Amino acid sequence: MPYSPPQDPSAPAVYVWPNSGVAGDSVLVHARGPVGAAAVEIARVGLERIVFARHDVRVAPRELSPQADAVGCGWPVTLALTIDPDWPSGYYEVVLDVPGETEAVGYFVVRAGIPDPARPLLVLSTNTWNAYNDVAGTNIYNGGTHAAFERPFAPGFLRKPEGPGSRVTVLGPPDPRMRTHVTHIRTHGLSAWSGSAGWPSWELPFVRWAEANDIGLDYAVNADLQFVPDLLDGRALYLSVGHDEYWSWEMRDAVEQFVAGGGNAAFLSGNVSFWQVRLEDDGRTMVGFKQRFEQDPVYGTDRQERLTSIWSDRLIGRPETAMTGLTFNRGGYHRIGKSVGGGAGGYTVHRPDHWLFEGTGIFRGDLLGAASTVVGYECDGCELELVDGVPVPTGADGCPPGTIVLATAPASPFTRATAQRPVADDALSEVEFHAWRVLGSHDEETARRLENGHAVFAVRDGEGGRGTVVSSGCTDWAWGLTGSDPAIERITTNLISRLTP
Repeated sequence: MPYSPPQDPSAPAVYVWPNSGVAGDSVLVHARGPVGAAAVEIARVGLERIVFARHDVRVAPRELSPQADAVGCGWPVTLALTIDPDWPSGYYEVVLDVPGETEAVGYFVVRAGIPDPARPLLVLSTNTWNAYNDVAGTNIYNGGTHAAFERPFAPGFLRKPEGPGSRVTVLGPPDPRMRTHVTHIRTHGLSAWSGSAGWPSWELPFVRWAEANDIGLDYAVNADLQFVPDLLDGRALYLSVGHDEYWSWEMRDAVEQFVAGGGNAAFLSGNVSFWQVRLEDDGRTMVGFKQRFEQDPVYGTDRQERLTSIWSDRLIGRPETAMTGLTFNRGGYHRIGKSVGGGAGGYTVHRPDHWLFEGTGIFRGDLLGAASTVVGYECDGCELELVDGVPVPTGADGCPPGTIVLATAPASPFTRATAQRPVADDALSEVEFHAWRVLGSHDEETARRLENGHAVFAVRDGEGGRGTVVSSGCTDWAWGLTGSDPAIERITTNLISRLTP
């Protein structure tokens, strides 16, 4: 069902704060709509949608101020919920049902009170959802530097109609203008940014597959890595799925210390931890200056390591490769417009004897994941060289020793010629910005060094007390779990079975 237009103060809209909690915690529902009676329904969404509660409420019109994107809405509390001990860990829809109006949807996550090492901890990429959310007119891609969590989501981020164009990756013949995706967005009245982030884009298909295969999951949100100190205690496997782009310093600390202490991490995601952000106001606000990093108040100060530029920026000095083994700087896009627009959508396998491939029947040179276009949208890689005909990391970009390249696919960042939106004469293209911050110059020769990237499926097997890290090197791995790619399903099952008790 389509969302109501958020600009109309009488149109139903809803948001929830905080975004996660455990049994006994309170979450506050803030809603608006035409004056009168309404209902709020709480449902856990996975393989099935299960309703756990329904409450009668009253709503009234509320303005969405022009500053709501940065400071939040500040609407009064419509309903205070206490998380019931019988509600299992999961993603919960909060649906506002106003008679005669379209539904509005918010969300929160129920965390497990007691960690179970047999259940991977799926941490939803909610920072990325927030970065792309353009309710109130701006996000951190079109002028904003502060993104508030206390506001509704634009259409498409929490629910999305299925059908051709619902994935931002081009699935059919090459389409430089991505017309099918654009048509889908316009037909259903979705935010133009909703293809890049949100629950239905990646995490939902993964969850459906896991539950259909009796794989139990526990849940958290990105910010919990910073604000819940014991979140990873007692865990065996940390799991990221989809598009996990925005990380705070404290989030990095939590996951890297977890792995150093023997915990395992699987990044079945792409563009992982590319930008540093700061979570401020007790997590209510996410700060990200991105390409305008010189306007960040910490620029040029003794706190410059917290600069909200890319993690690989020389001013920060903490490349994401130290955590994942990969970086978007050495990847780019696959089957997006003019960026490898006619690519196969799958990886070429180089090391089929690794335990991750057990039972797949895969051989060297086979194409993995093409049936469901697993390699799509944003891809991460590392600097590679051929040794005896097989790609290995050079380590020059911070990729840790011991990282094994299992499979690759070509990927390319946006240049002036391939960018989806025209690059102004006085602005840098994506690849030029990356070259400037990572290699020290954005001249044509330097930028060309980053133009020919790869999606890299890689693993760093645990040794010396450290845990195992698996990185898919692309956002779209979860779409290989929808029935078209038995090998992707087997690899994912091998991963979870090996890295959990």
